[in-house]
Amino acid sequence: MPYNLLKGKKGIIFGALDENSIAWKTAERVHEEGGTFVLTNAPVAMRMGQIKELAEKTGSQIIPADATSEEDLQNLVSQATEILGGKLDFVLHSIGMSINVRKGKAYTDQNYAWTQKGTDVSAMSFHKTMQTLYKQDAMNEWGSIVALTYMAAQRVFPDYNDMADNKAYLESIARSFGYFFGRDKNVRVNTISQSPTPTTAGSGVKGFDGFIAYAEKMSPLGNATALDCANYTVSLFSDLTKRVTLQNLYNDGGFSNMGVSDAVMDAFVDAQEK
Repeated sequence: MPYNLLKGKKGIIFGALDENSIAWKTAERVHEEGGTFVLTNAPVAMRMGQIKELAEKTGSQIIPADATSEEDLQNLVSQATEILGGKLDFVLHSIGMSINVRKGKAYTDQNYAWTQKGTDVSAMSFHKTMQTLYKQDAMNEWGSIVALTYMAAQRVFPDYNDMADNKAYLESIARSFGYFFGRDKNVRVNTISQSPTPTTAGSGVKGFDGFIAYAEKMSPLGNATALDCANYTVSLFSDLTKRVTLQNLYNDGGFSNMGVSDAVMDAFVDAQEK
């Protein structure tokens, strides 16, 4: 049920690929709550996805942009503020990519050119995005910037590979740049650490089905869905969270505070007895 939490607010949503993506669900929920936005993704990703369908559904315009390109980002922000009729109130960064993961390269056998490309796409692009917004003074006071992360930034998930490093860097950027954005412009910057979610990007991680099943058994509330994350993001874009900033916020059904659960112990014991 919509509450008009974002009525009159406008922004940019990065990373919507298809209806499984968190950015896609977020765009739908922002639209339902009265927000307006432009959609953006890299040209290669746009060819793979169905972003035009989402744009039609939400009455949004699409601005292709490579988030690793400062020139593309400057053009994106300039166009977005022109299309939307003023400064922005929210930005969602939902971008992540590891060529090492995609190509099956182990963490102990990195192709460092691929590693650097993944870091640029998954983390440095967040700094570049915020720097562009900051320099162009493109955010309204009490605006909100959110990036999506995963708790492999804090704990070891072997097959998450160099994406774990990228997420740790992303979270650090959120805190560091968030300080300056808060001090100088009263803008909030946070990350959401989401449950493993069956998106197109997430499904490329080796053993991802195991991640999901394990987290489901560990979490007292079960895994958070893409829609759950979209709803949480809406709350962070709204005025209800005006002084929440520099936080890495867990949306994971309680997984992050669990040591072990009965369900996991029972499964382990059953396996040992067979």
